[in-house]
Amino acid sequence: MQVKTKGIVLHQVKYSDSSNIVNIYTRQFGKLSFMVRGINKKKSVCKSAFLQPLSVLEIDFAHYPKNNVQHLKEVRIVQPFFEIPFHPVKSSLAIFMAEILHKTLKHTEADENLYDFLEKSVFELDKCEQGLGNFHLCFLVKLSEHLGFSPNVERMETANFFDLQNGVFEHFQPSHTHFLQKENVESFKVLMEMNFNNLNVLSLTKNRRAELLNSLIEYYKLHLPDFQKIKSTEVLHDLWN
Repeated sequence: MQVKTKGIVLHQVKYSDSSNIVNIYTRQFGKLSFMVRGINKKKSVCKSAFLQPLSVLEIDFAHYPKNNVQHLKEVRIVQPFFEIPFHPVKSSLAIFMAEILHKTLKHTEADENLYDFLEKSVFELDKCEQGLGNFHLCFLVKLSEHLGFSPNVERMETANFFDLQNGVFEHFQPSHTHFLQKENVESFKVLMEMNFNNLNVLSLTKNRRAELLNSLIEYYKLHLPDFQKIKSTEVLHDLWN
């Protein structure tokens, strides 16, 4: 069946000297893999610039549900990036977000609400001017809502701890080791109420930002059993140095 849908580039790996396998999260079908041959050659349907992490594409292809790999017929950029490819912090954040999505979106079920959130997040990153250092933290919190393990905020106002294992705010220190340290809870509370339009309300030191990121990654590991190590976190830690 010939279809046209939008998709967000998550990951690519070299298949041969002239071909790549590209993972794209599509609005209509969820996560799909595509064979892209002869990138940048004159007759290629896809240029390498189209395959930057988080590029938002409109793709035309023959969809065969039983095939593990699809083949692109036509590709175009939905909206060109103005800053992500040229801004060292934004490009690093895009790589991190794409890696998170590649390792969390395992299945191919369509989720239009999730797709719309991801597309909005990408374009918000491209135009973000203030609070950029908090963007990835806010993104992880918002993404957890769509993945089904959003933190429970019932006792947030008076709590002194956040239990990463059970996803709840607590007045007393949990008996296990998976909890947010007391000194980071107040920053986490602010983060829980943030959105992409008020990222600058949270002021963090480089150490506090690193601790919050590590805690959020741990939170994902605890709630997604097959969640693999995120390699790009070290790059982000270096950025704030």
